[in-house]
Amino acid sequence: MKLDAIDLRILDAIQRDGRITKLALAEKAGLSPTPCWMRLRKLEKAGIISGYHAHVALRRVAPVASVMVELTLANHRQADFDRFERAVRDIPEIVCCWSVGGGVDYILKIVAANIDAYQRLIDTLLDRELGIARYFTYIVTKTVKEEAVLPVSLLMADVA
Repeated sequence: MKLDAIDLRILDAIQRDGRITKLALAEKAGLSPTPCWMRLRKLEKAGIISGYHAHVALRRVAPVASVMVELTLANHRQADFDRFERAVRDIPEIVCCWSVGGGVDYILKIVAANIDAYQRLIDTLLDRELGIARYFTYIVTKTVKEEAVLPVSLLMADVA
């Protein structure tokens, strides 16, 4: 699906406020409500909009330990990657998992109640024999920036 400047304005607006009214969204997009709503539905059906979420300030809910982990598998067969990725998808504390190049296989973002809970999670992963060769733990001591709004218009500068 080819996006135009209006689509980008719609994406920017709903990222900033997922509860924006149809009328306000239309105003930000520069359209009347019905065509704007039709474009929004088209973006949803194309899978460009994959959902609507609230950003929860988790540290205001409960104490939390955020941990970044570099992880390398012992073997690099597709079956090894598949087995590890299936396991990761079922663990709610692993909130992000990226397959990366450059010396490690994965980078994970883990949110646990505390460091002990994090270590129990790692021990469980190791006990499951998922082929983990080594891992490096980085405790997040301060969040400097965590942006939920993606810079769509910057990435699509040629379209706008």
